[in-house]
Formats: sequence, structure tokens, C-alpha cells
Amino acid sequence: MKVTAIQRLRAKLQANTPVYGLWITLESASICEMAVALGLDWVTIDAEHGHLDWKEIVEHVRATVRSDTVVLVRLAENSPALIKRALDIGADGVVIPWIETPQQLEAAIAAATYPPHGIRGIGAERATCWGQCFVEHTAEADAHVLVVPMIESVRAVQNIEQLAQVKGSGIFFFGPADLSSTAGYPGKWEGPGVAEMIAQAKGVLRAAGKHCGVIATDEANLTQRREQGFLMLGLGLDAGLLLRSLHGVLASQGRDRQLRASFTLENNVSSLAGERPLRCAPPDMRPDRSEVMNARGSGPQLEIAPGVKLDCMVGAHNQARNLTTGLVTFAPGAVLPCHRHAFGESITLLQGRALVDVEGRVYEIGALDNVTIPRGLAHRVSNLSHTMPALFHVALASAAPDRELVNQFFPRRTMPEETRTQPGGERVTYVKKAGRYSPGANASFVDFFNADLVPGLEMSGGYGLFQQGGRLPAHLHDFDESICIIEGRATCVVEGRRYSMEQQATALQPRGRIHYFINETPAPMAMIWVYAGPQPERLVVDEACATEPNVAWKT
Repeated sequence: MKVTAIQRLRAKLQANTPVYGLWITLESASICEMAVALGLDWVTIDAEHGHLDWKEIVEHVRATVRSDTVVLVRLAENSPALIKRALDIGADGVVIPWIETPQQLEAAIAAATYPPHGIRGIGAERATCWGQCFVEHTAEADAHVLVVPMIESVRAVQNIEQLAQVKGSGIFFFGPADLSSTAGYPGKWEGPGVAEMIAQAKGVLRAAGKHCGVIATDEANLTQRREQGFLMLGLGLDAGLLLRSLHGVLASQGRDRQLRASFTLENNVSSLAGERPLRCAPPDMRPDRSEVMNARGSGPQLEIAPGVKLDCMVGAHNQARNLTTGLVTFAPGAVLPCHRHAFGESITLLQGRALVDVEGRVYEIGALDNVTIPRGLAHRVSNLSHTMPALFHVALASAAPDRELVNQFFPRRTMPEETRTQPGGERVTYVKKAGRYSPGANASFVDFFNADLVPGLEMSGGYGLFQQGGRLPAHLHDFDESICIIEGRATCVVEGRRYSMEQQATALQPRGRIHYFINETPAPMAMIWVYAGPQPERLVVDEACATEPNVAWKT
């Protein structure tokens, strides 16, 4: 136990000075040494999740010896045996998960305290200088040991006033992810209403003289948490910070990609080969909105420039999330002035010929060619014909899109069709030359955009052609989807409900809604599909989940 380091930490907190730390999940003690060398106030070694064993934990503890960095060990459960063991090997304190009641917190404090006030047994380990300083250690340990409860359930928040009155614990740490799960939003870091619960609980704790901690998700969130009154601030997890750095470097070279768990990439042959349907949909994917089928002219109609009209198909008006799609008609010779967005945009020409100018790089495109423009790039679109209108399908990675007009001169040059996507630049797909793949029977797809093709892009999408009988398996997504039928007639099957779609009708499939499309006609059917997620990922389920009502969400 490093008494001086603990005293300094407590003095900073008492003076309302933030103390910064690192959550350690990886085994190398070099990580802890780096944290000490950088002057972090504290580190927490996570022995609840992951694979760290006691040998690795003690190596991390050793890395903080004779430093001013307080070392805490987060235990797997509220266990007197685990608390005793962590403190015996030299930890300055323990982080106890899933504390919900005053009795649980009192038990943890008792396990960290020597008799007569507690039940901690004394051992000849690092904490007592291997038995050489029993008297000195026991004289100071109880007054300085840190017992930090994790507030990570709705029940804990409900009991926060009683928890705040327990003596012997001055720091409370919040776990937004588990709190979100108990609030009905598993997989969310801070689900709807959770921020308010945390703020309310923090207010009660601060009023009782307690200090509060939380892990930040990034630099902006770190500043936000400090402004909210959190003083024990985690810079992040070691693995998370490493991945954040790797993503940034890979993105600069156009090589970044998203990590995935169990969802299958529709454009990956090996992934599709190993795809096995689930019997029913995962409970945490249960949708909170119904599907919406949108005919031409059924949504907002906007003139976004002289002679340029938007027919909005999917967006905020029908409760879409992180996505807007629509059909834009350009009168003969019409021009959409130069502008930029704070999100990505995809432009697919359906009829006519057009010029797309991206900061002076000019592309001439025809039917079914696509230009995808990352956030921040200025662009201008014009109809090449002075006698015929042009029709576009557009997709924007926002449910509330806006634009900034750009009055800036860019030297213009016509770009060849062989132009390669540059890091941070636009991507142009000429459909006749594009590679194709099959995500389902008698179906052929072309990827226009995703985070592999356009690093940092928030959405994914492309063109799909279905011959007679062509279809996809019953599936769902972890994001909203827009499907516009641009040729032929499609049948859309959604959890026992069937819809016939044609003439640019567009379906909004909300996150979690089980569905598939099939061509039941002799003529070809084609679609433009857009996902409000960076990769074309899906989860395949049993056919009955899509074809029969009241089957999808049975357990």
C-alpha cells in the first residue's frame, strides 16, 4: 500500500481537482509502467472481465511500486477471499462490481478492513513486507484502503441515497454499459434515459460528500465528463486506446476497417459460406418501430435549388435513424450549387447523364453510376441534358440532413474512369466495370460504398439485381435500411406481412426488423440498398421468422 499516493489522490479530490487514470485489461506490465511514467494519478487492473490471472495482476502492481500512481484491482465479484488476496499483493484498493445495496457495500468494506472493525485476515505478503511490518501496516491500512463500488444497475441507482450514507467508501464509479443493459438497452454504452439516471445518482453522491468516476469514450467525452462534475476520470481502456490509435493510422492510409463479432458480411464469400441461420432473433435486437413502405410522392417534397426537387422517401418524417434517402429530379440543364455536408453522401444516377464536380475533380456519369462523397468535401451536380430531366437516388448518413453552401473556386479537371479512390476522397463506381457478388440465390450485387471502400464513411450500400426467383435469406440488421426498387416488381416479406413494391417505391426496414426481398416475376428486379451502418452486415435467422407472424421474437 502506497499511503502517500493515496493521500495525494484524496487531497486532489477534496480540492475538486480531477484525477486521471487508465483501465488496464492487457497482460503486459509495460502498460502500467507507461501510465506511471506519464504521471497518471491511478490505474485500475481489470480482473473481472478478460483473461488476466493473478501472476499478471501482481506484475502490474509491481510496476506501480514506489510511485505516486494509486493501483486498484477490479475484482470478479464481491468476495472476501478476492478482496483479501488483491490487497495482500499490494493493491491500494479494490473496485467491487455490481454493488446494489448498502449491505453489499458494507460487506465489501468489512472484507477490506482488519478486525475488530472488519474481517480481513493478515498475511505475510507484499502488503506487510512479507511479514516484516505487521504492526506498521495494520496501523495505517484501514484508514487508507480504497473500496470503490461500481454503480452499474438500475437497482443501484434506486438505492443510491442509502448507498451514499455508507461510511468507509468515498469514491463511486459508474458503469454506463451495464446500467444500460439493466435499463433494457443491452449493447449500448449509454442507452436512452441512462445519462439522466447517472446524473441524478451523481448529484446524490456529491451532496453526500462522495466523489464520482467514469471511463471516457474519447477526448470530447472526457472534457464533457469533467464538466459534468466527475473527478475520477478514466482516459479509457488500454485496448480501446490502442485500437483508436490503430484506426486513425490505418484510416490515413485508406486501410481502416470495422471489427465485427457475429454478423456476416454480405460481400464476403467465406463469411456467407459459414452462415448458419439462428432459430429466432436475439432478444436484444427486438425492434421498436414498424417497417414503412413509401410510394413516390408520399414524403416531404422540397425544391432544394431552382429546377432541383427532392422527393424524400426515408428520413426523420418516418422515424428513420442516421439515414435519409430520396429521389432527386433535375430539370433540363439544372444545377445543384456547390455545397458540403457534415456527413457522407451517396449519389446514384438513375436516368440521364450528369456531371459531378468534387472540389474541381469532374466526373461524367451515366445510368446506375455512383459517386460517394465523404463528409466535408465540396461538390456540385449538374444535368448534362438541356432537353431531358435527370433522376438521381441520394443517400445521406443523417436523419436530419443540412448543407453548407460553398463559394470557392476549384481548378477543374476531367477525371478518367480509372481514377482510384484517394484517402479522404470521393469514390466513383461505373457500374458496367464494377465487380459483382451474390449474397443470395439468383441475386447479383455491386458495392457502391462502405467503410472499407471509403474509410470513415458512416453508411454502406449498393445496387442489387434479382432474376426470377432471386432472393435473400430471412435476416435482420443492427441498423436501419432503405431499399428503393428501381426496376421491376419486388415482394418484401416482413415478419408475416407481404408488400408489393415497384416504380421507385422505397422500404424503411428499422433495426432488428426481420425481412427479405424476392423477385416473383419473370422480369428482372433491381434495387438501390442503403444501410445506416459502415459495413453490409446481416444476421440470418430461420425462414419462419420472416414468413409467419408472431414467430420472430419467440425464445
